[in-house]
Amino acid sequence: MLRKKRDGGTLSPEEIGFLVGGITDGGLSDAQVGALAMAFFTRGLDPDERLHLTTAMRDSGSVMRWDLGKPVLDKHSTGGVGDKVSLMLAPILAACGAAVPMISGRGLGHTGGTLDKLDAIPGYVSTPATEVIRRVVGDVGCAIVGQTADLAPADKRLYATRDATGTVESIPLIVASILSKKLAEGLDSLVLDVKTGSGAFMAERDDAFALADALVEVANGAGVSTVALITDMNEVLGTTAGNALEVREAVDYLTGAAREARLHEVTVALAAAALVQSRLATDEDSARSQVEETLSSGAAAERFGAMVAALGGPADFVEQPTLPEASVTRPVAPERPGFVTAVNARAVGLVVTGLGGNRRREDDQIDYGVGLSRIAPIGAEVGPDRPLAIVHARGDGSAAEAATALLSAVTIGSEPPAERPVLLGRV
Repeated sequence: MLRKKRDGGTLSPEEIGFLVGGITDGGLSDAQVGALAMAFFTRGLDPDERLHLTTAMRDSGSVMRWDLGKPVLDKHSTGGVGDKVSLMLAPILAACGAAVPMISGRGLGHTGGTLDKLDAIPGYVSTPATEVIRRVVGDVGCAIVGQTADLAPADKRLYATRDATGTVESIPLIVASILSKKLAEGLDSLVLDVKTGSGAFMAERDDAFALADALVEVANGAGVSTVALITDMNEVLGTTAGNALEVREAVDYLTGAAREARLHEVTVALAAAALVQSRLATDEDSARSQVEETLSSGAAAERFGAMVAALGGPADFVEQPTLPEASVTRPVAPERPGFVTAVNARAVGLVVTGLGGNRRREDDQIDYGVGLSRIAPIGAEVGPDRPLAIVHARGDGSAAEAATALLSAVTIGSEPPAERPVLLGRV
């Protein structure tokens, strides 16, 4: 079968099932799994093969079943800098009548992971047992948690192999990795946030649309009603980057203390798409109205607080969000006054990594209190009284290094640039 795929052949569902079984139970050696990943990378998979690989990986472990009398929804983002949308989206959808078992991941490199953000909350158990996930989703309506050992175990081994063999960028393998976990949640509907730009995994827009097309085709083929939005990641999403800082921004968003415009538009658009897909709303306008009502009434904030408490965090977290803090804060003024005309979002994410807020290696420890706040968006006028951002660091040396790196990541001009939309397309 390895030779067959290596030579450009098409694998049958039975052959794919056999290979996935070998990945899961150890019947395939590490060398064979690596060879398989490379064959998939170089030869690609046709639409049927992509679907069969994804469903076989889904079925390599447990598949959750629900009987809650309400649609079961989730969202997945391909990752970016400052992307804390999941923290708001899950409680918003729960407040609108959905059940949201949101299986999330950790960050690596220049992007932060949703689980890392939640780990900044004292006491929050981000990887509970499956029965705890079921209970919290049933009682609260949402649970943002990590992948348990019995959900899509084939993905864990194949993911590690992809990283070691240089096959991470393979669209069929990305699709199977993302969707095997999501489909194992037992979803009725799924909404995808596929990002493009300097801070995105798919920097080129055409690549982002190709990935979105493949994800939507496979998810719908597996029986989960799915839509993808293509969103801009040429700058930080929101005003913060760094785990505790992003959690605080999410709480401020949910309570109405502060809502950055681009972050709000992405959150509302994804929530509205999910509500329409699941038939909790008849159209986009009514869905957006529902979302705004859950925010203005405090219902979404209440769901977030209940979720945090149910998963071991403080019962009054929304009212008093106690979080780790850095010992040094330093505003970073631009070298000359002007307008922010461009940002290398990946470089900004690496500033946070340099401070210790992201992982360079999978086994790195994270400093939850470090990062950037008050990040100036593209178009903002900056100068002595309006910094590019405030650095939160553990020492003066790392703060200075972060400031220098941030200055290199931002372009300042004498005139504001033309406005750019944050929503770029839909699949």
